[in-house]
Amino acid sequence: MSVNHESVLVNCSIVDASAETARGDHAVWVRDGLIAAVGPVDDVLAESGADRPEVVDLGGAHLTAGLANMHVHLGLKLPGGASARLATESEAALGLRMAANARAALLAGVTTLRLVAEKQHADFALRAAIERGEAIGPRIFTAGQAIACTGGHGRTSGVVEIDGVAQARRAVRLQIAAGADLIKVMASGGISGEHEGASGAQLEWDELSTAVSVAHAWGRKVAAHVGPAVVIRAAVEAGVDCIEHGYFLDAAVAALMAERGAWLVPTLSVTRCADYFARIQAPPWMVERALSRREQHAESFRHAIAAGVTIAMGTDMLPAEPYDDTTATIREVEHMVEGGLSPREALIASTLRPARWLGVERFAGTVEPGKWADLIAMRGDPTRDITALRNLHFVMKGGVVYRNDDDRSK
Repeated sequence: MSVNHESVLVNCSIVDASAETARGDHAVWVRDGLIAAVGPVDDVLAESGADRPEVVDLGGAHLTAGLANMHVHLGLKLPGGASARLATESEAALGLRMAANARAALLAGVTTLRLVAEKQHADFALRAAIERGEAIGPRIFTAGQAIACTGGHGRTSGVVEIDGVAQARRAVRLQIAAGADLIKVMASGGISGEHEGASGAQLEWDELSTAVSVAHAWGRKVAAHVGPAVVIRAAVEAGVDCIEHGYFLDAAVAALMAERGAWLVPTLSVTRCADYFARIQAPPWMVERALSRREQHAESFRHAIAAGVTIAMGTDMLPAEPYDDTTATIREVEHMVEGGLSPREALIASTLRPARWLGVERFAGTVEPGKWADLIAMRGDPTRDITALRNLHFVMKGGVVYRNDDDRSK
């Protein structure tokens, strides 16, 4: 890790949502954690002055904003043999495991995380530790505990179980009081719940609409775990801001999402990760439930694209989880391209769009002056071939270099 108050990144091409094509022979001046200038090398070097402390040669790499993963559980514990040892995990052990997963995510190029249900409010403690410099990890935006019906989806994975409007209202307020940046609701069943189906609603309409109303009154957006089209429709009509998964989205509901401005985080990896399920020794019922929905999930994604739904990237797997010789995050971006997005659109869905949903577009998502110096570099142009992300070799967050596999200053 290289800590400098000021540095100039040279010998790179800039690729991001601010321009249609790569800008070659550019440099980026980083000062006090922010991007101070971007432009042709000579111009930036002149502007930064002769007393700059460090010049970082990126060796002709392509530089873009750090990736943002919008569907993460750092304390993820799925059914299966590999999770058996976590059955009696203490709060301290959970916090340490989440911190290790956060560090791995940052080193994998993920500089921003949206957490969508964590246990025991360990996410708030970790977020604070990272902000104080006591732990290493991405910028964290978190929902705290998700809101679920009694016995509902995720009941062992960081939820508040509610019955009725009063409890829904209270649960939302408690998460906000604890420091939640957004609210997560479990509107339907899902893949990882053994004694539930993914095809029916789990929150009553008045519970769902109350949770959304309270969250919005307090200035928080709402993300909803939901699979079937009929429940997606109800969630959108209730005012939910983002649909998670959307396994059974149809054309009509996709059109409604686009009309109402509801986003989609499709988590395509969930229904196409057989090797991962084998590695965690997932039970047969979960493997069959997930993998059998692959084609339907892909069709739902195509409906969203065709309708013009705004799409952002999220994995529902640990961001740095090994997956097809890369990480889950990068593989998810590739799945989005395979599913119909252009490489440039997929990159935007993994950088600028998350920043926009999280309300930090002023500070993140592109390589422009005034924004956080959260940057990654790779060999190859990901807007032409998304697999260039597999060659990621440089990670900076807040002006600090956490990874530089091709350090030419050595």
